[in-house]
Amino acid sequence: MEIKFSRHAKKRAKLYDISEKTVMDILSNMNLHQGKHEIIKDVPGFEYPLKIVVSVEEDLMTVIINYPLKKGRKK
Repeated sequence: MEIKFSRHAKKRAKLYDISEKTVMDILSNMNLHQGKHEIIKDVPGFEYPLKIVVSVEEDLMTVIINYPLKKGRKK
């Protein structure tokens, strides 16, 4: 499955120093069906869990946004 990043997701990743590889590693291990999904995952090296919103359509997964989820919980 192809994974693309929206312009907004790229800007947020740069702002919060989240590598595309980190997001791709998280998404490659998930079996997502078509539709919109919110994923919250603890990732080593980040103080807060990462929130990733993706849209899945056939063979294309688009990352809409990704950022550290500061509201909620802290490790």
